[in-house]
Amino acid sequence: MNTSLRAVIKGLSSPIMSNITKRLCSSSTYNFETLKVTKPRENVIQVELNRPQKRNAMNKAFWGEMVGCFNQISEDSDCRAVVVTGAGKIFTAGLDLMDFDGIQIMQSDTDVSRKAFTFRKLIRAYQETFTVIEKCSKPVIAAIHNACVGGGIDMITACDIRYCTSDAWFQIKEVDIGLAADVGTLQRLPKITGNDSLTRELTYTARKFYSNEAKEIGLISRIFDTKESMVEGALDTASLIASKSPIAVQGSKISLVYSRDHSVPEGLDHVATWNQSMLQSEDILKAVTAGMEKKEAVFSKL
Repeated sequence: MNTSLRAVIKGLSSPIMSNITKRLCSSSTYNFETLKVTKPRENVIQVELNRPQKRNAMNKAFWGEMVGCFNQISEDSDCRAVVVTGAGKIFTAGLDLMDFDGIQIMQSDTDVSRKAFTFRKLIRAYQETFTVIEKCSKPVIAAIHNACVGGGIDMITACDIRYCTSDAWFQIKEVDIGLAADVGTLQRLPKITGNDSLTRELTYTARKFYSNEAKEIGLISRIFDTKESMVEGALDTASLIASKSPIAVQGSKISLVYSRDHSVPEGLDHVATWNQSMLQSEDILKAVTAGMEKKEAVFSKL
């Protein structure tokens, strides 16, 4: 095995998962190279893709930092909702081909089967970058402006709610660079839109589709005139979510994600098992009492 490939293999766990434990131990501090994390509202975190000079292209650091970031958010008791935005002119250009481990693997002279095992490990690590959004019990709102390409589609389909600007456009770009999308789009988009034929058309042709079509097919739920109004709208929604019982909201997300991939009877059994404990929460009494008194309920941290 040549030196460059050995370095890639060794680095798969390092760039993708490094410092996660350290960051989890510091729940109030978010420090990343490719992400800007702020707390613009009470109990709301904003995660901004922060490589504006590179059109927020997803480099090696990004794939690892997203995992660290959302694992940290999952453990942050001060966070009840998340908004994901992009810095600069566009939301994201997708995969950064100039900073991609796969190039080194392809160019190595290692046995093809061993390359395949290495690629599988790499792909599974990249998949976790967006699956971690889905695993995070806090609802995540994607606020998309201008271009959302390739890996951007993978990312937003793992989010709970998606808003965009009127000038936004989307593209499942992978076939144009000779590969099948492998980080979540093909698995999640058909379930979001409920339109298998259109999903296949968009995937096979890599054609652009725009905000109105994205809303029509159910990928987007709201369209805003400007990025500023969209981010404000997303933060308003996040604040409204954050004002609700975290037991109720996060339990709802967990049940929705589970039920999407299971039968109705399985989903009903899952939520019955979940709620046999959660119905004993103090949040129910607080919510009912506040409603009767026409006050806003205040819920404890998880």
